[in-house]
Amino acid sequence: MSKKSTAAGAGPDPVPASFEDAMAELAQLVAQMEGGQLPLEGSVAAYARGSTLVQFCAAQLEKVEAQVKILEGDMLKPFAPGGEAEQ
Repeated sequence: MSKKSTAAGAGPDPVPASFEDAMAELAQLVAQMEGGQLPLEGSVAAYARGSTLVQFCAAQLEKVEAQVKILEGDMLKPFAPGGEAEQ
């Protein structure tokens, strides 16, 4: 188990510094869980932390979407691969 893992009852996990940090931690947790190397308590703690990280990421995406709506005059344009919005 890595040193980043916290024991149950060791206090609340820190809030990620950024969306990217949260995604990196989430990917690490998924890899640990898929590897089957965590004990049951560790798996439950990893699942709980992962759930918290997913909520954090969703909130960050909602903030960005709100900013884009403001910048686009509350009219989100459909995304088109190639960088051109569909008309």
